[in-house]
Amino acid sequence: MRRFNLADPELESREDRPDGFRSRRLRLGPALGAEQLGATLYALDPGQAVCPYHYEHGEEEWLLVLDGTPTVRHPDGSDRLQPLDVVCFPRGPEGAHQVLNDGDEVIRVLMFSSIVFPTVTVYPDSDKVGVYTENEQDDLIVRRSSGVDYYEGEI
Repeated sequence: MRRFNLADPELESREDRPDGFRSRRLRLGPALGAEQLGATLYALDPGQAVCPYHYEHGEEEWLLVLDGTPTVRHPDGSDRLQPLDVVCFPRGPEGAHQVLNDGDEVIRVLMFSSIVFPTVTVYPDSDKVGVYTENEQDDLIVRRSSGVDYYEGEI
């Protein structure tokens, strides 16, 4: 049995991200040998978000607040969460979300998701679509406006 304690883990810094999307994280799935369920512990300083507003077509995601009071943006607005709140983000547009720290202290959240490859993620604010595979070299993020007709180049 693999075991991990979340009390004081070593977190990977993501300072290479643009300001507003910097976090520290620990991907628990690989550490525990998981194949079908992923979990990532995030620590967010004030003013930072886990990632851009998005929704998944292939994966369901859950959020568990460990410390602090993050704000979750969703299709109906925004809500401030409390420690031990749990939220589910279903697949599709109704599950769109963004987790951010607009408070004054560090927050810690644990996000779970089903692991599905390939999967598609939509970023409504920037009108992008991401296609993700098990091979990062095959992953692609494009603006929807760059789409082509199904038969382009075939005739």
